[in-house]
Amino acid sequence: MRELPVPDFFDPASVERVARVPYQERWREARAWAAAHGLQPAARDRVRVGLLAVDLQNTFCLPQSELFVAGRSGRGAMDDNARLCRFIYRNLAILTEIAATLDTHEALQIFHPPFWVNGRGEHPEPYTQISAADVENGTWRPNPDAAAVLDCDPAHLERHALHYVRALAGRYPLMIWPFHSMLGGVGHSLVAGVEEAFFFHSVARTARTRFELKGRHPLTENYSVLRPEVLESPDGRTIGRRNTAFLDMLLSYDALIVAGQAKSHCVAWTMDDLLSEIRTRTQGAAAARVPRIYLLEDCMSPVVVPGADFTDAAEETFARLQAAGMHRVRSTDAPALWPEFPRP
Repeated sequence: MRELPVPDFFDPASVERVARVPYQERWREARAWAAAHGLQPAARDRVRVGLLAVDLQNTFCLPQSELFVAGRSGRGAMDDNARLCRFIYRNLAILTEIAATLDTHEALQIFHPPFWVNGRGEHPEPYTQISAADVENGTWRPNPDAAAVLDCDPAHLERHALHYVRALAGRYPLMIWPFHSMLGGVGHSLVAGVEEAFFFHSVARTARTRFELKGRHPLTENYSVLRPEVLESPDGRTIGRRNTAFLDMLLSYDALIVAGQAKSHCVAWTMDDLLSEIRTRTQGAAAARVPRIYLLEDCMSPVVVPGADFTDAAEETFARLQAAGMHRVRSTDAPALWPEFPRP
């Protein structure tokens, strides 16, 4: 399990700006790189290693964007992504496949301001928290003008809104987020340096980069890629499903490496759901997968904003994941040194 050098073209600043990837140049360089280093097509790997990259999009990873994950250092996602790119280049020979989730939104969704109004017809400001009590007492109600757009009548939308915040009760209140990860916008795109590394891997290893969109349903949230927060409407109709196909893919790898943003939110929710699914979908067979999940802790950061620091909450979650058998590792250590990492 030899490590490779990092290609000369890699510029750490490429994870700090919006930029175009020079695909034709990288395609030629990746082919030459594969020949020079004897890289075989991923389909020939006897040990299949997957990299799950959660929401490495401009909206979360650039300081000028809507929901930059700064961590306590203030540079969080930028430094994380520079380390991840180096890790990918060094370990091209063992990474079979990369799966990238993309948080994907439109303006009129239950966690965005236009969905809600108060008695004066005003919309909530970003970071407003809406509890079940707020909806029950009329402080906030769904925007009646949104009902036709969402193909339902206003009365049904009101029932759904109350049902939704009650379903969240005991876990967390509904958070109104700034517009982010908007489909078709710059924020939705992968960070340039990360996209470049994924593309280079795809060419050098003759492999697919699998892209998984999450979060488009207007009436529920998707912190986790594996399932929405609320699955049913108040009348029992399905509004979201567990992502069993993606789960099957993650469990098909001999080892799964995880990076992404934010450690305290979408990464934590996804790994919690993965652990839960492993424990419940079979008895014994899938449970054997838990020790071969590796969390790249220096390639993810928690949300830290004025008035809210989720570092300790992230630590609690990851301590629980570790106790269940997942490994907390660093990108600067060779995978050959990680506990229980399978040998090719």
